[in-house]
Amino acid sequence: MKKKRPVLQDVADRVGITKMTVSRYLRNPDQVSSALREKIAVALDELGYIPNRAPDMLSNATSRAIGVLLPSLTNQVFADVLRGIENVTDDAGYQTLVAHYGYNAEKEERQLRSLLGWNIDGVILSERTHTPGTLRMLEVAGIPVIEIMDCVTPSLDMAVGFDNVEAARQMTHTILQKGHRHTVYLGARLDERTLQKQQGYEIAMREAGLTAHSVMMEEASSFSAGAMLLREAQRRYPDTDSLFCTNDDLAVGAMFECQRQGLRVPEQMAIAGFHGHDITQVVTPRLATVLTPREAMGREAAGLLLGRIGGDRSVQQPLDVGFEIDEGGSI
Repeated sequence: MKKKRPVLQDVADRVGITKMTVSRYLRNPDQVSSALREKIAVALDELGYIPNRAPDMLSNATSRAIGVLLPSLTNQVFADVLRGIENVTDDAGYQTLVAHYGYNAEKEERQLRSLLGWNIDGVILSERTHTPGTLRMLEVAGIPVIEIMDCVTPSLDMAVGFDNVEAARQMTHTILQKGHRHTVYLGARLDERTLQKQQGYEIAMREAGLTAHSVMMEEASSFSAGAMLLREAQRRYPDTDSLFCTNDDLAVGAMFECQRQGLRVPEQMAIAGFHGHDITQVVTPRLATVLTPREAMGREAAGLLLGRIGGDRSVQQPLDVGFEIDEGGSI
């Protein structure tokens, strides 16, 4: 059951101002004084206030819509996940309202507030790190929540994903089994999954008695970023003979850079990626990568969420959709 949400009057009473002033702040914060802005913002946060954009007559009805919060719209991973989600929601007559937050927890909070304003029946989240404001709003909304992309990290409620640390450990181990000894990890964004994969890589290097080295950047992944990170790895660690990349974009970019430099893959530089995008099948040599079932994850997440919305409370454990190591021809 959805809980009774705080209304404008609750916020006004908390601050000791009129409902009209709160309304003015929500429309345009610059219309109220900076001292008052701060007080209203704190009250909204503490109460977990959600603006209701649906007509009042519908506020207790189901919207037949779910919210989906994605960290990236350019990343093929999330396009695949969304396709899986919509396979299920379309068949069930549910609408998906999608918001993008650029791997930023504060933006996730703003986007969630907006989505909840449309009276959604449930929400799919893509990260585990949320602001206190996000957690309060979810509690106040009282709707089912499912977190994807990870089946190990503690979740708010339901979860569907795979073990990022173990997948990275196994791929690094596979690279080392081929005889490479100076494997460097390339990462971008520094989001939680990039750091989990780095952890898995470091575990495998430690198990083999080798020194782990990472070259990371905060910017988004791209083919050109993969080329740049390879050059940086060569500069910092001249012995580098293999790369494990946080995703296929970086790996393919590094592979193109090897071709530009005249380095043979995998003889002079072994390269592995993560996720198993279509491009990994058509580059030469075929790219080694971790195959992750993104569409299946989206379908499972949507199915579990709609089940919970329909009253099924049987799901307790995170669902592990697994992964596969594809050795390709690049390691």
